[in-house]
Amino acid sequence: MNHKIHWAVFINNNSHKDKFIKNLLEGPLPGGFEGLQDLEGALFSKITLNQFIDEEERHDIRIINENARQSLKTMSSGEQKKALLKYILHLKPDFIVLDNPFDNLDKDSQKDLKTSLDLISKSTFIVQLISRRVDLLPFITHRMILDKSTIKSLSNGLMEDKKAATSLNSSFSGRIPIPITPTDYKESILIDCKNIKVAYGDKKILNNINWTIKKGEFWQLIGQNGSGKSTLLSMITGDNHKGYGQELYLFGQQKGTGESVWEIKKRIGYYTPSMTDKFSGLHSALNMVISGLNDSVGLYLMATENQRALAKEWLIILDMWHLKDVYFADLSTGQQRMIMTARAMIKHPPLLILDEPTAGLDDNSAMLFISLVNKIAKESKTAIVFVSHRKEPGLEPQYIYELKMSPKGSIGYMI
Repeated sequence: MNHKIHWAVFINNNSHKDKFIKNLLEGPLPGGFEGLQDLEGALFSKITLNQFIDEEERHDIRIINENARQSLKTMSSGEQKKALLKYILHLKPDFIVLDNPFDNLDKDSQKDLKTSLDLISKSTFIVQLISRRVDLLPFITHRMILDKSTIKSLSNGLMEDKKAATSLNSSFSGRIPIPITPTDYKESILIDCKNIKVAYGDKKILNNINWTIKKGEFWQLIGQNGSGKSTLLSMITGDNHKGYGQELYLFGQQKGTGESVWEIKKRIGYYTPSMTDKFSGLHSALNMVISGLNDSVGLYLMATENQRALAKEWLIILDMWHLKDVYFADLSTGQQRMIMTARAMIKHPPLLILDEPTAGLDDNSAMLFISLVNKIAKESKTAIVFVSHRKEPGLEPQYIYELKMSPKGSIGYMI
């Protein structure tokens, strides 16, 4: 029987998570965690993985995957997290801080990780930082909430109260603003994949993918970790050279017949949370929305009155006009996702790709974000591809395209 104490710390988009993690690992310990005094801890986090990936890319040094044939960056999320957990266990820490460990994992990978963590919890203290209630580990003994920088005890009743409130603020008034300049692409078919195959050496990734995306359609793309979702997306955005010589048609032109990658990209709005990890965010919320008109991250050209007026309309829709002068870096994570989505949509591109956009969001912020995506789908002619491992409550895709793994590479099914 497990007699160890284990903590769940519920975080929201106002929690000062980074400082809390630093205090756990380096001190001074937050209140309620005195049992970890003088113990060695390790961090299981996307942040840690990104540091190892960066080290591998910059210096060609493999640390947690030294015996693997693949680079860490090309592994699936599930493979990356398995490698990190194995490395951490080799260090034999007294406690492990789990930072939203189930984000970006499919159901099978989540189940495997939960089984591993259950075994680990019998000999090692666990501190689980958690944004979504459904991810709570069953062996947790103490529940707390990180309110900005303050740790508070959390009762079951308080959790249920918050749960009941999630649906109250998940709608937007007004209609999606129309763009200054309509799209220059008039055809109904945006993306057409015919018998697409991808392999890297002996490793087969995709097999006979047939998928057509038309104007105004709302798709959800799903599949296990390692099934090739990222590979397929990179072909659609024109970034993957494996599309050459295949029947891959991007906005009416076959890949490799003289098309410009920038011509493709200007017709696609794209957002994934990692986009915001690599810049300082020292631009106002208003300027970040305007920058979508110039395909830049931040505003470096003087905005016209029409551009400012359009960005204002978006901020009013998002109920964020009062935050127009706030630095992007100072917004909550949920607010940043809203701004980046408005930035991606301000020109009404023919295609909007949202890659794991709710990863790391708390339940309320995720519901609000889903409400915004549904609204864009209903009120614009932009086609949407929403990629997520979670079955997000309230998401209303018209179609689901699933990649199912096989020895010859993943096969696509419309369900």
